[in-house]
Amino acid sequence: MSATIHPNAIVSSKAQLGENVTIGPFSVVEDDVIILDNTMLQSNNYVANGTRIGKNCRLFHGAVVGMEPQDLKYSGEKTGTEVGDYTTIREYVTIHRGTDAHYKTIVGRHCFIMAYVHIAHDCVVGNHVILANAVNMAGHVTIEDHAIVGGMSPIHQFVRIGRHSMVGGGFRVSKDVPPYVLAGQEPLSFQGLNIVGLRRRNFSAETIEGLEKMYHTLYQSKLNVSQAVEAIRKEEHLTSEIRHVLDFIKASSRGIIPFRS
Repeated sequence: MSATIHPNAIVSSKAQLGENVTIGPFSVVEDDVIILDNTMLQSNNYVANGTRIGKNCRLFHGAVVGMEPQDLKYSGEKTGTEVGDYTTIREYVTIHRGTDAHYKTIVGRHCFIMAYVHIAHDCVVGNHVILANAVNMAGHVTIEDHAIVGGMSPIHQFVRIGRHSMVGGGFRVSKDVPPYVLAGQEPLSFQGLNIVGLRRRNFSAETIEGLEKMYHTLYQSKLNVSQAVEAIRKEEHLTSEIRHVLDFIKASSRGIIPFRS
């Protein structure tokens, strides 16, 4: 079945549309766009040059993908936006294309991007990520797989949010949030391990216990971060999850969120 295009939509003849793509009324699809099979644009969507949208995606009313970045350094260079398969983009979401820093903005597979979210230039959103209503991401933010960010949360540029972590709603994220944790309070701080989320994703009791022990050393041993990391590295058994946390901390440029009792 070929694409179904509403007569009130404007779709470039140069755009590449897969099988069973649906373009709703008053939507605009520019020249250099690829939309794969079974994806639906509901109505009043704008998909700009350089955008690639995967299979089985849904864009709801007013979503805008691939427009020029809000970056004064951007000078019209050819950049793009990628959205992975099975991702849902709700009403009035805006996702901007990259700059010459990374040349693309990426949203992964099976993501749920709720209404009024803004994903700025050069951001990388992993797979199975949930961004609740009105999350606002500055440029160059990275969110790893299976992370959840609560609504009305602004995220500072260059911040990283680790895999399987959860950030509470309405909190300003100005430092890196390590993997597998809960983050809340103001200023944002470590609130413990995301135990419910890890159990739902079938992490073993032994893995969870090891992560709890590691984060106790990191946040409650009265060592500074460098000393705590060194102490953790001396442990005999480091799981892949713990190694990922240590690598995440090593790569942090903004520092990780603190612990506050």
